[in-house]
Amino acid sequence: MPTALEQLRLRLADVHALHNAITVLDWDQQTYMPEGGSESRAEHTSCLSRMAHELFVDDKTKSLIDAASPETDIDQAELRVIKRRFDLATKFPASLVAEKSRLSSIAHNEWVAARASNNFKSFVPTLSRMFEIAREEAELLGYTDHIYDALLDQYEEGSTAADCRRMFDALKAEQAPLILAIKELPEVDDSWLYGEWDIPTQRKFTETIVKEIGFDFERGRQDEAPHPFCTTFGVGDVRLTTRYKPYLGSAIFGSLHEAGHGMYEQGSPASFDRTFLQGGVSLGLHESQSRTWENLVGRSREFWSIFLPKLQQAFPVLANKDLDTFYRGINKVEPSLIRVEADEMTYNMHVLIRFEIECDVLTGALEVKDMPEAWNAKYQQYLGITPPNDAQGCLQDVHWSMGSIGYFPTYSMGNVLSYQIWNAMEKEIGNVHELMAKGDFATIHGWLRENMYQHGCRYAPKELVLKLTGKPLDPTDYLTGITAKYRAIYGL
Repeated sequence: MPTALEQLRLRLADVHALHNAITVLDWDQQTYMPEGGSESRAEHTSCLSRMAHELFVDDKTKSLIDAASPETDIDQAELRVIKRRFDLATKFPASLVAEKSRLSSIAHNEWVAARASNNFKSFVPTLSRMFEIAREEAELLGYTDHIYDALLDQYEEGSTAADCRRMFDALKAEQAPLILAIKELPEVDDSWLYGEWDIPTQRKFTETIVKEIGFDFERGRQDEAPHPFCTTFGVGDVRLTTRYKPYLGSAIFGSLHEAGHGMYEQGSPASFDRTFLQGGVSLGLHESQSRTWENLVGRSREFWSIFLPKLQQAFPVLANKDLDTFYRGINKVEPSLIRVEADEMTYNMHVLIRFEIECDVLTGALEVKDMPEAWNAKYQQYLGITPPNDAQGCLQDVHWSMGSIGYFPTYSMGNVLSYQIWNAMEKEIGNVHELMAKGDFATIHGWLRENMYQHGCRYAPKELVLKLTGKPLDPTDYLTGITAKYRAIYGL
């Protein structure tokens, strides 16, 4: 007779399978599904979401949780995660889960159309309902200080709006003056990174570098989507997407970014597959890996000492660019409109803007219909620029159409943690830049896999950060590292 924990695992494997089926449908919608499929896709995902939710929150699940007796540390960790997710899920009625799932399928296509036609007004009714659902979720989950806390906790367990404000205050205090100082200097010319770049050649090059840093194409693939993302259907099936634009760096750094997510997912033990321990433990820690491979590796001089000759072979028009010129070009600091293509220095300001707007809408200080004006005012306040249209403004991100409200601060948490974890790694394996200069990315990937990826969701986020770095999330390493890098680049 199987134990209660074994029966629970079998039951939750079915829940996991239903969620993975939804994920497959979502991936297809963002990559290959024809526009006409949105209505039927919404019904499919709504039905599967309701089924998964009802199976998970059923009394049988609770009785098995109550009866489960963990025997190992892994058992205890798995049961802790199950209990947390069960507690969160039981707060939501199946009808709300189904409505949100259906709305997100419809909202995605509406968002794509609204962005393409620069018509925010057309998206307002659906987006307003999505924020209403977020408020309903927050009230059902409960919170003590700020409505945002309940939503953020779903993405970054234990974090609060107050934590975010302290982090952003520290980042603004150090980064804002440096951004202003750089703006006073002669502009770095990166015009040669813009043009008509052959897409099949870009695809081949990005797949080459992603493979070189450690992404396993026998357990993954890369496709194209309007907004780059990574998703996983299991340890053996991880999907990346990228996009090809006139800026050559868009596909290159987008692919490296998503590969960071992908390698974290691929790093889970096979024994965690189909369990609640599979995959990255939080979005902040997940983002630390995408930013590590995009910025600390992919925007380093050492990385391009290896790959610039290969890029020049792929695109001979770049043959006259030496390493120093290329390095300065890809690390140009310039306030820009698009978050996913922002430089390292200004990126956190983009995230701060979204965090403040979400807080204002959730508390009722801002109405959804007035988002464009608020967005533009904040871009002028924090970056000194104003979007010329809503497509390059408040319609640029996919997240709100998905109902992912409370998500954005995890991007800046990831920036902070990327340097914090990197420094901890360097203390153990030596000069990481020397390794990259030799083309040795396997040692970096191996340390991260051994010390971080293989744990999946075994540890709570704050516990894993302490285990990895010996201290809680702290902007000091990030600010020290990024300031030194850009002062050197700009001779400050």
